[in-house]
Amino acid sequence: MRPPAFSPLLTVLSKLPPLFLLRWLVSLSLFLSVGTPALAQYSDTVGLAPGAMIAQASEVAPAEPAPPALAVVAEKVPLPVHADGANTAWMLTSSALVLLMTLPGVALFYAGMVRKKNVLSTMTQVFAVAAVVTLTWMALGYTLALRPGSAFVGGMDRLLLHGLSLDGLAGVSEAPIPETVYFMFQLTFAIITTALVVGAFAERMRFSALLLFAALWSLAVYAPVAHWVWEPDGWLARMGVLDYAGGTVVHVNAGVAGLVAAILIGKRLGYGSEPMMPHSLAFSVVGAALLWVGWFGFNAGSALAADSRAGMAMLVTQVASAAAAMSWMVVEWVVRGRPSALGIISGAVGGLVAVTPASGFVEPSGAFFIGIAGGLTCYVGATALKRVFGYDDSLDVFGIHAVGGIVGALMTGVFASPAIGGAHGSVLKQLLGVSATALFSAVATAAVLVVVSLLVGLRVEEDEERDGLDISQHGEHLE
Repeated sequence: MRPPAFSPLLTVLSKLPPLFLLRWLVSLSLFLSVGTPALAQYSDTVGLAPGAMIAQASEVAPAEPAPPALAVVAEKVPLPVHADGANTAWMLTSSALVLLMTLPGVALFYAGMVRKKNVLSTMTQVFAVAAVVTLTWMALGYTLALRPGSAFVGGMDRLLLHGLSLDGLAGVSEAPIPETVYFMFQLTFAIITTALVVGAFAERMRFSALLLFAALWSLAVYAPVAHWVWEPDGWLARMGVLDYAGGTVVHVNAGVAGLVAAILIGKRLGYGSEPMMPHSLAFSVVGAALLWVGWFGFNAGSALAADSRAGMAMLVTQVASAAAAMSWMVVEWVVRGRPSALGIISGAVGGLVAVTPASGFVEPSGAFFIGIAGGLTCYVGATALKRVFGYDDSLDVFGIHAVGGIVGALMTGVFASPAIGGAHGSVLKQLLGVSATALFSAVATAAVLVVVSLLVGLRVEEDEERDGLDISQHGEHLE
């Protein structure tokens, strides 16, 4: 007997007219776009990246407050009106590295862990997400996420990239990069965040539903959270929540969304009663290796400059990933009697996730402890946690990305060093950021899924699922 595709809550919500739900989402977005700025009047943010300071060539944003002696010097030096060549070169490279994380990194990592009959469909879903989110980010996502507006969502001055000029500048005010490069760098973040969610409902979602989900989720869920944390006027940014490269914006957001999707769509046929062996862990190892290399662009690129902070971010990223890979391997060795390839690569990714929010704020010693904790907690999240609660998060999106992101965000509050990022950490502020992101992501993702289910349906038919999505959705298969 096929398990129910929807929970009772989703069944009730699905009876609402689609137009009502769409109007509700639009109304919510409009409300947020004119939200009371007074709600965001908290402490100033220190050392935000990568969302800080966008300006046109004629009005470059001011630098962060500096000591008086430096401020006097700065007043005598004219602000640049051209992009800095070294920073631009590094950010072009970082943008390519982060895109490499999705294409082909995530595609290979996920495809290797599904069954043979779903390998092509899984890779196609990730590839399609990259195309869909590129268009939504160009049309609306960028302006909602990273342009000045309210405390909750950006304004509309970059709708369809209106006003994005050849000479527009962004980034560090004294050594800026072209806004076109900044746009591309942030686009790659939007792409990979949406693509990560795919792993939670792998092997059972309609391709048409995936396309619609990616478009709506990137706008209704990812863009607002990015604005809260990375735009200086965002309410979490003003409260001093630290997220250097996406612990909350990317990983907690995607992980919680994946959990909600996995629960509402339902378990795979045969889950828990028949083996679901990975098709090719070799694919997954290669994918994880690409993720590790690409993560240097993810974290070090968030400095928006080729400087010492970028170098430190690269170093702590390497340390945390290695520490997490080893901690997962050791605990698996003790618990199961032998280490596995899947285990060590999962641990490495867990460490990369955990250090992401901290990468521009901590020293190598802090990154080491964050990596150890990330590997251990992600192991529990991907094994015991899933087993206890019984949900079918196919590729452990929640167990690795949400759990690792939460641990990393909280530990950023412990290990943040003013000598690195100019900011003191606060566990309470970090907890607020994590909680707000998780709650919003859960509710908004559920709303998006209801809209998608009413418009095109979420799940493939039972016989299509048994045949595999390669054949049923694309008419292709591996020999």
